[in-house]
Amino acid sequence: MTTGYHVAVVGATGAVGTQMIKLLEEATFEIKQISFLSSARSAGKKLSFRGEEVTIKEATPESFAGVDIALFSAGGSVSKQLAPEAVKHGAIVIDNTSAYRMDENVPLVVPEVNEKALFEHHGIIANPNCSTIQMVAALEPIRAAFGLKRVIVSTYQAVSGSGVSAIRELETQSQAILNKEAFTPEILPVKGDKEHYQIAFNALPQIDVFTENDYTYEEMKMTNETKKIMEDDSIAVSATCVRLPVVSGHSESVYIEVDADDLTAKDLQDKLRNAPGVVLEDDPSTQLYPQAANAVGKKEVFVGRIRKDLDQANGFHLWIVSDNLLKGAAWNSIQIAESLIRLAII
Repeated sequence: MTTGYHVAVVGATGAVGTQMIKLLEEATFEIKQISFLSSARSAGKKLSFRGEEVTIKEATPESFAGVDIALFSAGGSVSKQLAPEAVKHGAIVIDNTSAYRMDENVPLVVPEVNEKALFEHHGIIANPNCSTIQMVAALEPIRAAFGLKRVIVSTYQAVSGSGVSAIRELETQSQAILNKEAFTPEILPVKGDKEHYQIAFNALPQIDVFTENDYTYEEMKMTNETKKIMEDDSIAVSATCVRLPVVSGHSESVYIEVDADDLTAKDLQDKLRNAPGVVLEDDPSTQLYPQAANAVGKKEVFVGRIRKDLDQANGFHLWIVSDNLLKGAAWNSIQIAESLIRLAII
């Protein structure tokens, strides 16, 4: 019987890595050793874990000797380089980047939706895109009960999805505008892309770069990942992803079409009321509906504004909100680790 697990966090100083560390402090499984790994630039710095200081080390292949679970959130190139090395050293990798999400040999997992896929892992497990996670968590109870034919989603995503630097840019721009000062956008919509635009007091209909079909990679992630997680390529999925001047908390307006024509909004509400990881907030008479500000710091996915389409008999509209750094990233990763241990897969 194990006496605990050696857990490594790769990208420990980033926005998601910071949340992973906080959640690990409350983890349901025993942690016998923790390693914080990052770039050479951050090596030597110290972070606190359960009241003790832990020195950050540079992430190298040798860093994973003796590691049982490696949580990656340091960018796709780092995952591509080091995740296979971690596996060689015996670790199970839970990767929060897009590096392995569509790899046919890597399970893409949201525990409330497809936990069984964990049994198919070969050392690496992918954490889905933040906007995909909250949507499929909310739609799976509906799909399981009534089928799912079509999904059309428009997202309203927080800048923290682009990292700490994007949060700082929003803060800097907002202050500059209020002070009537000049500024030069440098990060959003996509760091390193040709053009950068104001995010403060604005809405940018671009997250990630554009593909050849004029959808962005973020939009195609939602399309392809939804099909993979739900194991159904027949579901029609289309997304428009928008960045808003919100620090944390992604919101989504989702239109779906189910198999049955005789359902009511209450039928969907009843399926969501006790769904795992979902909180129903849906009472127009009292103006009760999910809000990004209220979701920050919470692990659940919040669903409301459920209503039947006025023209399509099998169509419904939903409003879905979640903390993108928690359920959309760090918490889903920790849940995967907890599932691996509970199911005795590790």
